[in-house]
Amino acid sequence: MARWQPGTRERLQATALQLFLDRGFETTTVADIARAAEVTERTFFRHFADKREVLFAGQDDFLQMFVGPIQDAPPDAPPVDLVARALAGAGTYFVEDRREWSRNRQRVIDAEPALGERELAKLSGLGARLAELFRERGVPEPAATLVAQSGVTVFHLAFAQWIAPGETRTLPELATERLEALTATMGRPRMTGRRAV
Repeated sequence: MARWQPGTRERLQATALQLFLDRGFETTTVADIARAAEVTERTFFRHFADKREVLFAGQDDFLQMFVGPIQDAPPDAPPVDLVARALAGAGTYFVEDRREWSRNRQRVIDAEPALGERELAKLSGLGARLAELFRERGVPEPAATLVAQSGVTVFHLAFAQWIAPGETRTLPELATERLEALTATMGRPRMTGRRAV
């Protein structure tokens, strides 16, 4: 069997995803993936802790594509501008070449409740990290958490549309459209006592 060939990690991911689609996630084993990719199971475990990590590897990179643009922003940038920068950062990763992979990955996740929970936990972790960054930049609570969670929601909705069948617009286009829709509908409420009217 082949070992440590260039692109082994990517080949394992592509092979595993196809097996998950064809056979189902639960019924596909690491041995199945290794055999189909023409590597040993030991080689598989050099790249991934388990078969779930084929779908969820790169969590630190995922966070950084949102975090980096916020950290690089001017100190006086408003929170909504920071969200826009973070969404633009995500757009540099989720490009056209990744769309089909992302569509198929989501099909596998949608078919397995435990994987869906893991995906939601990933988004929750993103929201918590963004809120932390906003607080570090002087955004008070509850605004820091509200803006962070709104940003994650915008990303989630834009991503869902980006992987929808027939969609051709870029992720930044879809994210911008949804962020603009959010900010347009969030007019300042008039307050009477403690109630918004």
